[in-house]
Amino acid sequence: MPIDPRAAASRPTLRTTLGRAAAIACVFGGLGAGAWLDRAAPSAPVGADDTPVVLVERSATSGLLFEHRISPLDPLIDHVRDRILSVGAGVSAVDVDRDGWIDLYCTNSAFGAANALFVNRGDGTFEDRAATVGLADLNVVGDGLCMGSIWADYDGDGDEDAFVYRYGRTALMRQDASGRFEDVASAAGVERWLNSNAACWIDFDRDGWLDLLVTSYFREEHDLWNLTTSNVMHDSAEFSSNGGRNVLFRNRGDGTFEDVTEAALPDTRRWTMAAGAADFDEDGWIDLYLANDYGPEELWLNRPTADGAGRRFELAEAGLGHDSKSGMCVALGNLRNDGRLAIFVSNISAANYLFHGNSLRVNRMADAGRVLEGQAGRAVTDTGWSWGAAFGDLDNDGWQDLWVTNGFVSADPERDYWYRMSQLSGGTGGLLADAANWPAFDGASQSGFERSRVLHNNGGRRLVEIGAAAGVHEAHDGRAVILVDLENRGVLDAVVANQRGPLEYFRNETPGAAERGWIQFELRGRAPNTSAIGAAVSVTFGGGTQLQVVEGSSGFSAQSARRLHFGLGDEVPGAGGESIVTVHWPDGTRETFTNLEPRRLHRIEQGPGRPDSTDDSNAR
Repeated sequence: MPIDPRAAASRPTLRTTLGRAAAIACVFGGLGAGAWLDRAAPSAPVGADDTPVVLVERSATSGLLFEHRISPLDPLIDHVRDRILSVGAGVSAVDVDRDGWIDLYCTNSAFGAANALFVNRGDGTFEDRAATVGLADLNVVGDGLCMGSIWADYDGDGDEDAFVYRYGRTALMRQDASGRFEDVASAAGVERWLNSNAACWIDFDRDGWLDLLVTSYFREEHDLWNLTTSNVMHDSAEFSSNGGRNVLFRNRGDGTFEDVTEAALPDTRRWTMAAGAADFDEDGWIDLYLANDYGPEELWLNRPTADGAGRRFELAEAGLGHDSKSGMCVALGNLRNDGRLAIFVSNISAANYLFHGNSLRVNRMADAGRVLEGQAGRAVTDTGWSWGAAFGDLDNDGWQDLWVTNGFVSADPERDYWYRMSQLSGGTGGLLADAANWPAFDGASQSGFERSRVLHNNGGRRLVEIGAAAGVHEAHDGRAVILVDLENRGVLDAVVANQRGPLEYFRNETPGAAERGWIQFELRGRAPNTSAIGAAVSVTFGGGTQLQVVEGSSGFSAQSARRLHFGLGDEVPGAGGESIVTVHWPDGTRETFTNLEPRRLHRIEQGPGRPDSTDDSNAR
């Protein structure tokens, strides 16, 4: 039987017979063609009476009270602290106790400031239990400051574990049988000083065990609180190569990891901000997509080693070019219901100063060997100084929308740091890399006071900015965003983590959204990858196919819920129409269902089966 999400905590798990979990293969079927947007996309929001989405900020009444903070740096660089510590407000969605209600983990970035684990009570309110379970006190002098977290069952014991990346030392928080967490990074072999902005769970060698990519921003030899040099900044404003070293850890399957970076992921020394993973070329192996600051986006394809005995990543000639210079996030969605992944990478734009522009690309690696630039209008390309982004169908009309957070440093609006930055205009090499040459922020703003943009998908034709009309008025410095059904109502809410600002919970109160067609899937893979990371679900309905991936990280400093939500529109499949749901498990096995009951959460647990099997036994 399908599961009503309102009773998800008490209903039994739906088990579906599928193949063995031994490898990852996201086989994307039913692919269409073409770029997805026209260039006429309007940039002005629609009127309040016309908005298809209604959002109400409810953090105070729900108990989601959290304020992000930062700490001073070494005196050699503290005059530009607002730039260097402009990150760290992260939020991840995880059902930490697997009771059917999605919880939230939020990172702070000041020594002594606590992280928060907001456990969902199931009644619209939350309780912070981070201190109780050992997840609060991770901002420690000598260890560093938290930047974000990613969650998965890395050891195959059925519990949710967390990897917390920091400017400083990494932490691997293993959950024990009592629900408490212990940092096992040292014993597991993943403890490094990496100054990291991002990490991603990925089973790159298809052995069933989740491996770990950890990106770096500032070089690993820099302790930002104990420096011997101020020469820590980027050496080029466009194409810098003196950033940190990205590290790939292979899961041995015994609770430990080995560093396989030298053999499997060449050292690029990019200033990597975010990472996404999916099978972009549909060869059955998970690939990597990196967003780099001061450099281009990169697609790394998963290829066999020369001797055929292992796997390694190779930089693809995918048509990405060098037009993206300030990549902040990697968000994966599907905007035209053509079965193709859309890839959104946020960038920096500031009137009168520079225009890098956000990029919205269409994955065509399988048939054209390229990742094509979508023909997006100004509403998409210019959202300000942009950071995190997330795709999701906010009004359940059957088309995914896009949320983008914005704003850099909001301080004194009468004092503009952009003007001070002109002192370094055109600087390269040692001039730019030495923070001693940078003017002090001294309370100035730079691209501050920019609210989130909510881009509504108008039937796959264009994205229209509706944020203000929908109820998003706050102009904090947004960083991470997740779209998640926090109250098991069948509609997606939004949670935004703000740098040096409050956590915001925008409850989705769109009239009639829950009554429209929608369907949700919660996958549980066979051990060891019980998290089913790397799996994909495609839903064919209304003449199109929408594809979503169970991700090991998402956006920027975020991880969205692994529960996948599909809006289906007014013509509900299974009630007069036909729907086809295909689950592509991480090992390459596949299960197809027809006419699953809509307006339900379907929990599907992987079991024994055969590759490419078809079974509609739970379609009753």
